[in-house]
Amino acid sequence: MRIRRRSFLKGMAGVSAGLLLPTHRVLGANERVNVAVAGINSQGKGHIKAFHNLENVNVIAICDPDSEVLNKCAEYAPGARLIRDYRKVLEMKDLDALVIATPNHWHSPMTIAACQAGKHVYVEKPVSHCIWEGRQMCDARKKYKRVVQAGTQQLSCPAPTECGEDIRSGKYGKVKWVHCFKMHDRPSNGKRDKPMVIPDNIDYNLWAGPAPMDPVYRDNFHYDWHWDLRWGDGEMGNWAVHYTSDICFMLGWKEMPDSVMSAGGRFRWDDAADAPNMIFSMMEHKGIPMTVEIRDLTISKDSKTQAAYMGLRGGNIIMCEKALIKISRGGGTAYTPDGKEKIKRYVGNGGLGHRENFIDAVKANDHGKLNAPIEGCHVSSAICHLSNISYRIGKTASPDLIRERMKDYEDIKITADQQIKQIKANDDDMSKLILGPKLTFDPKVEKFVGDDSAEANKLLRYEMRKEFAVPDRV
Repeated sequence: MRIRRRSFLKGMAGVSAGLLLPTHRVLGANERVNVAVAGINSQGKGHIKAFHNLENVNVIAICDPDSEVLNKCAEYAPGARLIRDYRKVLEMKDLDALVIATPNHWHSPMTIAACQAGKHVYVEKPVSHCIWEGRQMCDARKKYKRVVQAGTQQLSCPAPTECGEDIRSGKYGKVKWVHCFKMHDRPSNGKRDKPMVIPDNIDYNLWAGPAPMDPVYRDNFHYDWHWDLRWGDGEMGNWAVHYTSDICFMLGWKEMPDSVMSAGGRFRWDDAADAPNMIFSMMEHKGIPMTVEIRDLTISKDSKTQAAYMGLRGGNIIMCEKALIKISRGGGTAYTPDGKEKIKRYVGNGGLGHRENFIDAVKANDHGKLNAPIEGCHVSSAICHLSNISYRIGKTASPDLIRERMKDYEDIKITADQQIKQIKANDDDMSKLILGPKLTFDPKVEKFVGDDSAEANKLLRYEMRKEFAVPDRV
């Protein structure tokens, strides 16, 4: 075991020998939990405040490669150490848990390194930047017996919990199809004529980590990396993952879908982003059809109105034999199958108490107490990766061809028609439409099989920079 840890850390320049052995404390029931927050510009800032305000929790360090952000956020955690390199954080012997709110490409390497250092982890969604590294995270958590919670806070909301219990009990009969989606409006990423000069306050090597240190052409350095697939995962990884997590936990899915086919593109904007702002995917999970879609444009280029599907702008729609369920962040309702009469209301709170759930599990050193364990959120994150993979290896296609291919069940036919109409209302250039192949996926081994599998399997992982790479053997 020590040899494997040493082999991993040897490739990480600047890591001290202190990480070769786990440095974790055994907590008493009333002891304070010491946490550090890494990645503090956006969601991380909220984590600093929230964990700082929890009873019996100390935020003892905050970490970010941007010194300007570090200094601005220092006021939210009085007395906390300000550290730019997360590896120095993991050397802290009094640290119990690492909270990760970095860009997506850092989620897996940081989680695995933390587990190896004997720290518990709260990691933001999507938990991974590719399917392979998500599995590595699960293996590391199990091997080092750590508590690893995903930041999909809706899994601590009572509404999907209660709804899932009713569905699995058979109250509404068999599930006929599901629809996960998010619809809103995202502006352009901008497009520079010359690459951005990275400010001196940002250590770009530490920011990029395992991902490439490529030139940046977007307008804003922070946050807008979400729409660049080298560092982010588009809106699939930013928003859809909340609802794929809900559906997996409500239906008890512990494996990924068996197939995927995606269509969409990036419309209206000629910018530096390459993530689609309109995308929809047809999937199947053990015979249950599943639609996953994102719409990041208004209903037309001349309108400020956001799109909606069956009256919702985001969430899950679950069609059962005896009920039509609409559930989103904060609550939902089960209707008669025709949608006319209410059967049951599910009252939620959006996931209040998610961080407390993590702290309780850390104190008990019990991964089983978590509402959003890494294993389930590996699956829900991978669903979003599957969608992106089919799209990324797709080719241009006509609207008619897309409609022809997306017709396996009524919900996907309606989705294809609505998306194509919305795209036309936003962009005159329909030649940018992309149709991905229908890919068969083997969830047991987490690889593609059959037609187009060779190309698709190349996207199960990406080439990482050696200094920060996830090891083949965790």
